[in-house]
Amino acid sequence: MSSNDLRDPSTGLRDARDRGPRLDLATALSSGDDVLVIGLIAADKASAEQPPGDLTLLVTEDLLDDASAEAITAALKAVQATGAKNDITTIPAPAGLPVRLVVAVGLGSADDAENPETIRQAAGTAMRSLDGAGTVVSSLSAAGLGPAAEGFYLGAYRFDGFRTAQSRDGKQPPTQVSLLVPQKSKQARAELDHATIVADAVALARDFVNTPPSHLCPGEFADRARKVAAEAGLTVEILDEQALADSGYGGILGVGQGSARPPRLVRLTYAPSGAATKVALVGKGITFDTGGISIKPAANMDHMTSDMGGAAAVIAAAVAAAKLGLDLAVTATVPMAENMPSGTAQRPGDVLTQYGGTTVEVLNTDAEGRLVLADAIVRACEDRPDYLIDTATLTGAQMIALGTRTPGVLGTDEFRDRVAHISQEVGENGWPMPMPAELRSDLNSRVADLANVTNHRWGGMLSAAMFLREFVGEDIAWAHVDVAGPAFNSGGAFGYTGKGGTGVPVRTLIAVLEDVAARG
Repeated sequence: MSSNDLRDPSTGLRDARDRGPRLDLATALSSGDDVLVIGLIAADKASAEQPPGDLTLLVTEDLLDDASAEAITAALKAVQATGAKNDITTIPAPAGLPVRLVVAVGLGSADDAENPETIRQAAGTAMRSLDGAGTVVSSLSAAGLGPAAEGFYLGAYRFDGFRTAQSRDGKQPPTQVSLLVPQKSKQARAELDHATIVADAVALARDFVNTPPSHLCPGEFADRARKVAAEAGLTVEILDEQALADSGYGGILGVGQGSARPPRLVRLTYAPSGAATKVALVGKGITFDTGGISIKPAANMDHMTSDMGGAAAVIAAAVAAAKLGLDLAVTATVPMAENMPSGTAQRPGDVLTQYGGTTVEVLNTDAEGRLVLADAIVRACEDRPDYLIDTATLTGAQMIALGTRTPGVLGTDEFRDRVAHISQEVGENGWPMPMPAELRSDLNSRVADLANVTNHRWGGMLSAAMFLREFVGEDIAWAHVDVAGPAFNSGGAFGYTGKGGTGVPVRTLIAVLEDVAARG
C-alpha cells in the first residue's frame, strides 16, 4: 500500500494487501491513533415554528466526554462548519483526546445520515483528504459499519504503479483504519470481513480497467484472470484463437482479427457442493477499442482503455462469490479481444457467423461489443443457468440517456427490475429501461439473420440490448447492465471514486448473487 507497486512482475497484478488499507475494529481511541474521523449532521433550518437547530456529532456511545464533545462542536462552529454533505473540516484535537487531528465530514440532514450510501461517500471523501496521515480511527461506523468500511477502503485506492518514484505524489493514503464499535462481536467482525471482500473486488476491477492497453492485451488479461481466479479456488478454462476457430466463435474472432494480439475466451467457475441455483455472468472484454474500420474520433480515444470494464466486473464478482462462500454456482464467461483497424480487420458489410449459428451483418465495426457478447451469451446459456447477467461498456447512448453515473438495466421484466432495485440499494443506482417492440425490425439485415446496428440513432442503448436478447436462451431470467459511462470516471474525484476505473457494477453483481443465494 505504501508505494502501490505492481507486485507481480509476471502478471502486473497487485496483492490484495496493496490495493487498500488494513481495516480493523476498535472500541475506543488509543495512543497510536493519529486522526479521528467523525460525522457531522447539519443543523435543522429555522422556520416560523422553530429556531435553527445545532450541529450534531455522529460518534459512538461514550467515545467523547462532555468536555471534548463541547470543545469539538465549538471549534467546528468557529470555522463555520455546516455539516453539508461531504464537506471536510479539520481541527486540532482538544486536550485529552489521544489523537492529533479531528476530521469532521458532513452528512447532510439527519435523514441523509441514515442512508448507507451517504456514509460510504463520506468515508471515501474523508479518506481522500488524509494523504500523509498516520493511523485513522473513525466513528462513521456508528451509522453503518459495512458502508463506512467500503468507503474508507475505496477512498484510499490509488493506481500509480506505472509512475516512477520521482513522479509519484510524496504523500500516500493511510495504511490502517480502525472502525469504532460498541464491542468486537462476531457479527461486527463478519460485517467488516464482508465489506473488505466487496471493496477489494471493486479495487481489483479498478486495477484491471486502469492498466493501460500496452500492458493488458487479451492474452495478458486472460492470464491475470486465471491467476486471481485460481487463487480463490475457481476452475479456469481459456480458449485461444485456434480453439475459438475450431468451436465457431465467429463474433469474437471477427472483432479480434484486425489486431496482432489475438482474442481469448475465459470461463471461470465457482461451483460449491450442493448448490442448487446457477448464475451466469458475462462481461465484455475489449482491451482497447479503436472502433476498427469504423474508427472513432481521436479525442478521448484513450478512455477506451476502459472498454473491458464489464469483463473486469464479472471476474471480480465471481472471485468475490468464492471468497464469500455463497451458496450458488457462478460461471463467468468473458470474451476478450482488441478492436483494431488493419488489412485483416473486418469491414462494414461483412457477414460473420456467431457461436450457435446466427449470421450477423456488420454494418458498423464500432458496435463490436455486442458481437463478442453474443458468442459468450450463447455459450453461457448452454449451461442452462437460472439467471444470466451480462454487463458491458456497450453504448454511448447510455450516457446520452442516463448520464455518466447511472447504469441502464434491461432484460426480462421481473429480473431487470430486481437487479435495478438492488443496484440502487447498494449505491450504484442502476435504472430500469424498456426494450420497445417497434425497434426490433430495425435490426433486420438485407443479407443475414441480423444487423449489428439499426439504421438510425434513436434508442441506441435499447436496440443494443434487443440485439443481445436474440442470443439469450428460452426461460432464462436475464439482465443486461450498460455501464458505458459509470465504469470510467473521466472527471474529478468524488466520494470514494477517484479518476479512472470505478469498479461499477461490481457491487451490484455481488449483491444480486447474494440475493439469489438467499431467495432463489
